[in-house]
Amino acid sequence: MSRIRVSILGGSGYTGGELMRLLLFHPMVEISQIASGSQAGHFVHSAHPNLRKICTLRFCHPDDLTTCDILFLCLPHGVSSGEIARYRALAPRVIDLSGDFRLRSPELYRRWYGHEHLAPELLPEAVYGLPELHRGELAEAALVSGTGCMATTSILGLAPLYRAGIVNQALPLVVEAKVGSSAAGAKAGPSSHHPDRSGAVRSFEPTGHRHTAELIQELGQLDGGAELKQIVAFSATAVELVRGILVTAHVFLHEQLEEKAIWRIFREAYQREAFIRLVKERNGVYRYPEPKILAGSNYCDVGFEVDLEQRRVVVMAALDNLMKGAAGNGVQALNCMLGWDETLGLTFPGLHPA
Repeated sequence: MSRIRVSILGGSGYTGGELMRLLLFHPMVEISQIASGSQAGHFVHSAHPNLRKICTLRFCHPDDLTTCDILFLCLPHGVSSGEIARYRALAPRVIDLSGDFRLRSPELYRRWYGHEHLAPELLPEAVYGLPELHRGELAEAALVSGTGCMATTSILGLAPLYRAGIVNQALPLVVEAKVGSSAAGAKAGPSSHHPDRSGAVRSFEPTGHRHTAELIQELGQLDGGAELKQIVAFSATAVELVRGILVTAHVFLHEQLEEKAIWRIFREAYQREAFIRLVKERNGVYRYPEPKILAGSNYCDVGFEVDLEQRRVVVMAALDNLMKGAAGNGVQALNCMLGWDETLGLTFPGLHPA
């Protein structure tokens, strides 16, 4: 079987580099072009030194992109929606890993992103690119969105409980996400300056984070509505990790449920999912999800503890923000779109110790 031609626009950033690393070893893919306005003419390994002797491609200018089978967009938020007609003319199927097509509602964009969407007519067509929730839709999709890294972690941890209909939505959903520095992107800034970042545990968006909108949308659909009516109290904290997210979420239930009942819900939801692992051990250091051992892998580890007295489930979920939170999830979505085994190009297990 012939390989499909894939191109990447915005390839000099961290997500673009991870896509290159994955697709170079994907048995069904040939990388046609990788484009970067700032790096045009330079070898790919000048931005991604881990690819020395692995890739001999040079970055092309975005204006020099030619047609391909699949186009990945790894552009800053707000860029792709303004030029989407041009990009779609280059490929019959587009995967946009920015936030521009994650939400189905123009009103949610106005509320959480603070501006009008530039292509609202495409929002109903775009598929939220989380295979565990939208596998069937991805098979036919021509426009697929990436998913927010903290939103992905939260949604995968919480989805089984909302699908089971056991959450008391009269009480708030409380979510706290700790995230590594690479989630801020490759461009340096005051918050990533080493003397300020090193050793930090810094609340950077205790309220109002945009990924809240994805929880409202996706958990709401699992519950049978268009949007979640429950209050979502989401906070984000920067920690010293380079890669990784750990989400801790507090969910209150309608009734008191024993641990074995919660186990059953999670097992039934995820026993056939290749990239979801349930982590809840009685002994050892790694009793709960731990992002450190997930670096470079496409796994999301999910665990929980039950507080019977408060009818509360504390859900913990962890992943690599550049992998299952971005590039790896995009490749998994690509595999779904083409009807391939979802694990193609994604079998790296992570490192221990790291």
